[in-house]
Amino acid sequence: MVGSRIVSTLAVIGLVALAALKLGVVPSSAEEARVVPAPAVDEPAGQASSETIVLAGGCFWGVQGVFQHVDGVTSAVSGYAGGEKATAEYEKVGSGRTGHAESVRVTYDPHKVSLGRLLQIYFSVAHDPTELNRQGPDVGTQYRSTVFPTTDAQAKLAKAYIDQLDQTKVFGAKIATTIEPGRTFYPAEGYHQDYLVLHPSQPYIVYNDLPKVANLKRLFADSYRPEPALVSRTGM
Repeated sequence: MVGSRIVSTLAVIGLVALAALKLGVVPSSAEEARVVPAPAVDEPAGQASSETIVLAGGCFWGVQGVFQHVDGVTSAVSGYAGGEKATAEYEKVGSGRTGHAESVRVTYDPHKVSLGRLLQIYFSVAHDPTELNRQGPDVGTQYRSTVFPTTDAQAKLAKAYIDQLDQTKVFGAKIATTIEPGRTFYPAEGYHQDYLVLHPSQPYIVYNDLPKVANLKRLFADSYRPEPALVSRTGM
């Protein structure tokens, strides 16, 4: 599994990045993050104490790691969305022919963190939304940038926000993020859950994912929570 993502060159880069982190130097990939403007219109909290949205932005290890550290998020589970239940398995999804995207189901308290704030973090530090069917070293439709809304209101807000960011040309390139409503989320295998926390020294994690968490802390200090919401505690 790990071998499919980490070639020897990336391993060397990761080891260098790990050494840099120990010296207090942030890997170069961390410098690519930016704080994009918040949505012009956000979703009101309403009466619900818990809501869920599914977000895809490349390898789910890093996306999960980011949202586990967002204050107000009660659960962040890695999994698959966009395809059928029968193909919701890592090896099958890795073929790029299942329709699935590696995704993270984010459950949150809307009275503590708004959907707009979650999407702002998603577009700012969780991934690069201008990359089409890839993120960093990972290539294929299974690594696409996609919002899987669970309500019509979420879909409308996500579309309006993408239009807003495109119109203001924040990224200098058109956003590739798609919106795919009505898709079922399937939790990934247990060994994928809490992967960033369990394998902080793995070269892939060091170079591609730890900088995302560092950027969350640096750019969204008021939303950062030191203690992650681990699946081992919250369940799937």
